[in-house]
Amino acid sequence: MVDHKRPWQLQADGILIAVRLTPKSSKDQIEKISEQADGRSLVLARVRAVPEKGAANKAVAMLFAKALSVPKSSAEVITGSAARIKTLRVLGDPKDLSKRLEDLLS
Repeated sequence: MVDHKRPWQLQADGILIAVRLTPKSSKDQIEKISEQADGRSLVLARVRAVPEKGAANKAVAMLFAKALSVPKSSAEVITGSAARIKTLRVLGDPKDLSKRLEDLLS
């Protein structure tokens, strides 16, 4: 695996994850860490939901909640609701969540 900067930041009550979302995919999936042209690292994710009425945002939040074993209400899109690049906030133990993300993406 290429050594990318982690696309998440630890917070007191959880983590913030930078995500590039592809809606209308054939499956729901968290793929890998990718570096953008500007040097920013993002987690690439795909969801089957369409980007209408917040459906894709809800789907990506549920996808990360399930993957990180937290309640659905603990994950939400906080920025980029109308864009492909989003910031997700996941509430929980930040070190535990970071470890789960590392395991998931390795």
